[in-house]
Amino acid sequence: MYYTSGLGKEKLAEIYRRMLEIRRFEETLSRLWAEGFIPGLIHLYIGEEAVAVGACANLRKEDYITSTHRGHGHCIAKGGDLKGMMAELFGKRTGYCKGKGGSMHICVPEIGVVGCSGIAGGGIPIATGVGLSIQCRKTDQVCICFFGDGSSNTGAFHEGINLAAVWKLPVIFLCENNLYAISVPVSKSVPTKNVADRAAAYGIPGVVVDGMDVIAVYEAVREAVERARKGEGPTLIECKTYRFRGHHEGDPKRGTIYRSEEEIQVWEKRDPIKNLREKLVEEKIFTEEEINAIEKSVEKAVEEAVNFAKESLFPSPEEATEDLFASP
Repeated sequence: MYYTSGLGKEKLAEIYRRMLEIRRFEETLSRLWAEGFIPGLIHLYIGEEAVAVGACANLRKEDYITSTHRGHGHCIAKGGDLKGMMAELFGKRTGYCKGKGGSMHICVPEIGVVGCSGIAGGGIPIATGVGLSIQCRKTDQVCICFFGDGSSNTGAFHEGINLAAVWKLPVIFLCENNLYAISVPVSKSVPTKNVADRAAAYGIPGVVVDGMDVIAVYEAVREAVERARKGEGPTLIECKTYRFRGHHEGDPKRGTIYRSEEEIQVWEKRDPIKNLREKLVEEKIFTEEEINAIEKSVEKAVEEAVNFAKESLFPSPEEATEDLFASP
């Protein structure tokens, strides 16, 4: 059987729904951004859904994640409400950060989303700090730190993982290797075969997993989470994945200036959502009718999120100085 992780039907339904929510949410954002509804840049997660969902499916509500500039998928996978997400991207006061965070700086503390960061690798030392907090409070919580292949070349990567390894902090460092740091291929920026090979330098496990297979991601992260909860320290997991869109919306021709259309098509054939759907039906875990019902429900939820965002109000000028903090 394909599903060796013992996942039940309810859990698999949740996983499929979350992946589809991310895909439909992001596809809708692409259209809305082109129509001028979304201010600023947006970096879509289309193609990488299996990573966020497979990883976060192992977490409790009280666990934490840190995210990146490409963070919509992480937030939804952790349980983010589509209406709050969409309103935030519209810049509306009903958004998760009252319209002040936008696409790259969403923070949802009530579900453990410590924050997204527009700085490459910016979430790595934050995750280490979260891990230290967990250790000091003596809970069995964990933190998953999402970052890209380009961030593995930053000083924050070395410092954050090194300290987490020394103190055996409950952090799972999860590299989403989508092969390109904006336009620079990982083959020209990382001298090792795998980013996960760097784990040896910190004396922690390094795991490479197929990031287009949600069950493979789930199983790899499950082991790392169990290890972290037992106080055995961090794990570095590298998920080999691919973004189907360009680096950001507006990246000409889906980034074919620096990568080929043929390469994109090869990866699109490995669409994690399409392949999961086929497996669920083939193995008679779900009927076509059950799958269709999930899909219709997701489409309705995304449509409602858009309507909610459009009908919500923008913050007033007086709110610009609210929620600001400074040290004396």
